[in-house]
Amino acid sequence: MSEPRRILMTADTVGGVWSYAISLSRALAPSEVVLATMGAPLDAAKWAEARAVENLRVVESRFRLEWMREPWEEVEHAGRWLLELAARTGPDLIHLNQFAHGALRWPAPHVVVGHSDVLSWYRAVRGEEAPPEWDRYRAEVGRGLRAACAVVAPTRTMLDSLARDYGPFARAHAISNGRDPIRFRPRAKRPFVLAAGRVWDDAKNLTALAACAPAISWPMVVAGSCEHPDGGARQLSGIECVGPKALDEMIALYGEASIYALPARYEPFGLSALEAALSGCALVLGDIPSLRELWDGVASFVPPDDATALARAIEALIADPGKRARSAEAARARAQGFSPSAMAAGYRALYRSILRSRNDDARKGAACA
Repeated sequence: MSEPRRILMTADTVGGVWSYAISLSRALAPSEVVLATMGAPLDAAKWAEARAVENLRVVESRFRLEWMREPWEEVEHAGRWLLELAARTGPDLIHLNQFAHGALRWPAPHVVVGHSDVLSWYRAVRGEEAPPEWDRYRAEVGRGLRAACAVVAPTRTMLDSLARDYGPFARAHAISNGRDPIRFRPRAKRPFVLAAGRVWDDAKNLTALAACAPAISWPMVVAGSCEHPDGGARQLSGIECVGPKALDEMIALYGEASIYALPARYEPFGLSALEAALSGCALVLGDIPSLRELWDGVASFVPPDDATALARAIEALIADPGKRARSAEAARARAQGFSPSAMAAGYRALYRSILRSRNDDARKGAACA
């Protein structure tokens, strides 16, 4: 077999992995994708997205994720549930978007995709190594990654980080994420600055926008949840916080925004920046290696914790319509290369390689020869 006829894929419903899984599943047609979700129940908007993908079947759960508080009993339950699901559906390949389940004894070859992780998050956001309370996380994630037939990350920066903390790996590949350039398109632009992301997530660093808001002459709008899944919330002053938005609403916001700001301290890829670039926004981004890897030469970069530099970069684009238009055009041209078809082509090549090289005598659950 050179192409998987059926893929069992996992996804959480809390962050950007959901959007990634939907885009990739659609682009992998005619392969059937069974998507096993964890983290939180799907809302009506996510169910609508899933039902619009003809080759996709969603099986929902609410198991806690590895990075949540005291998750391990539920992670173990989720593993048993996933193995039962694999036995029922008979996939040719397993595509895991969480780490720990990579160590399970799968009945087919499996890849693990690292979208982000706690250890690199701590270094980037807290400026220190993760404390001992994350030792079990370190061990479980390492076992899952090292047991995989292949490890994938959306940028070389993230792949190198995973190898540093958990490697070495049998195979490692960087495959860029992709978004649909037909759906994300410029509209009639309006004078406002947009940001999107989890307000409570220090990695997104959206509080920096509140710090510079008094110096910005345009309104600033933030779309995203203020409430942490484990409890608590964060509010931003001087900014219009519109809360989580359905995909169609986000497409409209991106299309109408003139500038997109993401002063991130940590962002292994940044789907929101890609969506904004496709939508014709000029980009102002945190000056970190992963975002430089993707957007160097077409975005304005600022030190994440320098509110003055952030305000200066945004105001420079506001004050110069020509510069703003050129920046947006360059970012959109770059973004065209990060398409779902290109993403799917990368994964198909990897799947074919794994399936071709599988040895009939390989140990069941680790058929990665």
